[in-house]
Amino acid sequence: MTILLYELVGADPARPFSPHCWKTALSLAHKGLEYQSCATPFGAVPGVEAGASKTVPVIRDGDRVVADSFDIALYLEDTYPDRPSLFGGEGGRAMARFIERWSQLTVHPFLGAAALTDIHARLAPDDQAYFRASREKRYGKPLEEVSAGRDAGLAAFRAGLEPLRSMLSYQPFLGGASPLYPDYIVAGAFQWVRVISPFVFLEPGDPVAAWFERCLDLHGGLLRRVPRAV
Repeated sequence: MTILLYELVGADPARPFSPHCWKTALSLAHKGLEYQSCATPFGAVPGVEAGASKTVPVIRDGDRVVADSFDIALYLEDTYPDRPSLFGGEGGRAMARFIERWSQLTVHPFLGAAALTDIHARLAPDDQAYFRASREKRYGKPLEEVSAGRDAGLAAFRAGLEPLRSMLSYQPFLGGASPLYPDYIVAGAFQWVRVISPFVFLEPGDPVAAWFERCLDLHGGLLRRVPRAV
């Protein structure tokens, strides 16, 4: 039975943009599992699988409903052990937790703020109202003021990627010779901005940019199926 993946979208249902949903899409592809994407705008999230979660991604696999991208990855690993591993063992699970925390604390804050007005512009009107109200409450200022600082903060963001840049001098992926779930964590964050904003956040020639290009080619170019935002 085909797995259902509920993915966050804006006004264009063919342009899913949530970093967490992209992590799950990459995980399913890594496992070689067929899935059907269910386009889910912000306003539809509360009705997904009878209110299974306040956020997406959510998957339905037969009679199982699983929410949260990391929990979904663990579920896929344990339910389909005969397929390629997402973690490469228990140590890999622990490493992935660290990468997830690093990404959430280092990568997401800058990218989320940088893309804020671009995300708003790509939402349907009802979702725009929700998004503006919820994010302005979170940031304590208008969306436009939040995103206005992105150019000034770009150099510091790029410098903050040095641990990733340094590691990539030893190996092509975070997972080693081939990608594992930690790669999908960071690639999902970069894909978030790639599909929703024209903002150039990686410098051409940066080893991190080269790594992301390799990620874009994975699984038959899964990430490239959605064109870069212009």
